[in-house]
Parts: sequence; structure tokens; C-alpha cells
Amino acid sequence: MKIFNSLTSKKEDFSPLKKDEISIYVCGMTVYDDCHIGHARTFLSFDTIVRYMRFKGYKVNYVRNITDVEDKILVRSEELNIEPSELTEKYIVEMDNDFHALSMVVPDKEPRATENIESIINLVKKLIENGHAYVTNSDIFFDTTSHAGYGKLSNRKIDELISGSRVEVDPEKRHSTDFVLWKRAKEGLCWDSPWGPGRPGWHIECSAMSMDALGETFDIHGGGLDLKFPHHENEIAQSECATNKEFARYWMHTGPLRIEDEKMSKSLGNFITIKDALKAFSSEALRFFLLSTHYRNPINFKESLVKESHISLNKLYNSIAGLDLKKDLPLSNDAKNEFIKIMDDDFNIPGALAVLFNLSREINVKKDEGNLDKAIALAKELIEISEPLGLLQQNPEDYLKSGVDVSPDKIDKLITQRDVARSKKDFKEADRIREELKSLGVVLEDSSKITSWRRA
Repeated sequence: MKIFNSLTSKKEDFSPLKKDEISIYVCGMTVYDDCHIGHARTFLSFDTIVRYMRFKGYKVNYVRNITDVEDKILVRSEELNIEPSELTEKYIVEMDNDFHALSMVVPDKEPRATENIESIINLVKKLIENGHAYVTNSDIFFDTTSHAGYGKLSNRKIDELISGSRVEVDPEKRHSTDFVLWKRAKEGLCWDSPWGPGRPGWHIECSAMSMDALGETFDIHGGGLDLKFPHHENEIAQSECATNKEFARYWMHTGPLRIEDEKMSKSLGNFITIKDALKAFSSEALRFFLLSTHYRNPINFKESLVKESHISLNKLYNSIAGLDLKKDLPLSNDAKNEFIKIMDDDFNIPGALAVLFNLSREINVKKDEGNLDKAIALAKELIEISEPLGLLQQNPEDYLKSGVDVSPDKIDKLITQRDVARSKKDFKEADRIREELKSLGVVLEDSSKITSWRRA
């Protein structure tokens, strides 16, 4: 298995610390608002990676934290005039509901920052004792110049970072790149510490939680590309200075999500929560779409593309519908071996989806030939290799019936939309609508004057 390691910027052979066991930590949600589809993209990517590793036979210790101590939480709780703990509990429940709706596996551990204050304080103490942190009248800072490798993840030199800093420097900082480990505070979220009441900085939380859960060195650390600098860079620096050991051996980052070629933001009015997306699209279709681009690449969210994903998913379900899937037949595993080969190359999910569709076409051929035993064997193989992707795990007949409106009115409406597209010579859209109807079991028949339809 090869993984693209962000630390070295190249694909590397994956070799876990323990032979058949993998430890993975993913930076989770800061719980002060609803999760959006950018979050869904990141966490579905790691969900699929964990599923695939288990599919390969590894024991996976999957940890995804919850950040429930952060300035944004305090600001939001003041806006809503509620206690920070009430705010975070509300959005933890909302997050769990969203992730469950997308069929994500539950992490083995889900530590919260508020439950790890003692270990965070002990880590800060160790950094001060080792000369890597210093106490000021305001806060406790990490000295970035004390870590010889600072900047190695983001491929930046500390001298350039310091000289190029445009941030107004705290007068008590020694260097512009230094960051807070412990904030002195007497209000809001605060705990007693050797330096007086206060709360932890964001970066130290993840170091403490990940090492508590997985040890001082573990296999994989993941998150969105936006966390690479400074969050993950700072995690490496403080962790390695505290332990004098390698922190995470492989770093994985997911690409950003854009909406109709624009950055998603509330100010642009294109902010889409997971809840909103699930009102418009089925959970599995949304999952299919978000996995259809390689996890390291940017993905562009468009309604038309999600609809195409829905059509593609229906084709897969249609190929296995009507078969006796309970029949016990030997499997060839040819497609499974190809699937594994492709997924072993840095989790190439788009390539793996191509294997699914090739197998689906083969199933349809065998069904047309009347070779149902062969079709059933291939269908069972298709379902098996779809499991790591979280796809095709529903009864096909139930899936094709659920939530799919194939009433005559619906069909006539789509045909009208197709006629409009054809009149505008938008043949790509016309073909898309034809494929959508086909996925719903409706065949169009064009004549010189009208378009008629029939059930497949």
C-alpha cells in the first residue's frame, strides 16, 4: 500500500508501527455551528480510508477529536446568550446526526479537549521545563525557534516566516511565529493551572489528545489542507520538542471544496450545510459525489454533478436488482483484486469506482444472456468491494423504490425540461436527463414530432 505523505510530498510504501495494526488521528470538528459539506468531504475521505484498511484485514485504531474549547465557541455562545457547554453539546449532537446520516463509521475514540485539560497542562509544563516554551505576563508561548525542524511540513523556513509575517506581533512574544499554549483568563471557559486560571490554545489540545490516545508516535495524522499550516506544523513542533520522538509518521490532507467554482462562505450566500444537502439529495448519492474526486484534489460542488452521481448510483443498483443475492456461489475475485490494486495506490477512489462500473456492465451482460448464476456471483463481488466505499449496502429493490418519484407527472416534467434543453441545443443537458430517466427505469423514444416513454 502506498500513501502520499504530505511531510515528504511524495508517495511512500506504507509500513505501520505494528504489523497488522494501524493508528490514525484525524482533526475533528470545532463544535460551534452546523457541519457543512466541506467537512463532509474531509471526514468521508478518512471514513473510507479507515473502512478500506479494515477491509484489507488491518486492526485500525481510529481517533477523531472534538474541539470544545476555542475562541469561536465563546463568541458564538455570547451571541446566543447561552453557556459554552450548552452550545457545544448541541452541536456535538447535530454533528453525530449528520455523520450518521452519511453512514460514517464511529471512531474508536472521540476525545474532547475539555476532558483532557490535565494532560494538556502536563504537556505545557514539560515544554517549559525543556526550554521550548516561556511564560509571560499575558500567556504561555511556544518558542518556534527552539525546534530545528519548524516549517518542515509546510516546506517553509522559519527565518522567512518571521521576516514575512504581516500579523501584528504580541509585544510579549519573542518571535512572530511563536504561538499560545495556555491563555490566561478568568472568565468564560477556564481552568486552574500553575500559571493561574485560563484555557489551552488550539494547537496543544490536539497534541495532548492524539498522544494520550495513540502514544507519542503513531502512524497517520490527517485533516483538511487548510490545517497544514499553522495547526499541523505547530503540532509537530510542540510534540517532538516534548518527547524527542517522531510525532506522526505519515501526514494526509484532503483538498478543498468549492461551490460552483467559488469559495464557500456565508457572505457569498453559497454556504451549504450537510442538513441542507441531504434535503436535496440522498445520503448515498451525496457520498458517491464527494468520493468521486481523489481525496487530495479540490472538488467543485455543483447540483448537476450531484444529480449525475445519483444517476450513476442508480445504474449500479439496477445492475444487481432482481437477482437472488442470497444464493451461495463461488466468486472469481478478479474485480476484487483489481479494486485492491487501485485502492492500494494512495486510495484512488475514482479509479476504484471505475472497477465498480466495469463489473456492473458485466453483470448486465450476463443477465441479458440469461446466465443468472454468473450474474449473481458478479453482483455479490460488486457488493463486497463497494462496502469499503460505503456504497451498495442497501437492498437494491428497497433502494430503487425509496424516495424515487417516478410518477407520470415527474416523467413528463423531465421530458419537458429535456425538450427545452434540445431547443437550446444544450445536448449535454438533454442527454443527462435521458440518463436520469433511464436510471429510474424509464426509456424515451423520440420521433420527428414528439417524445414518448415507456417503462423499461
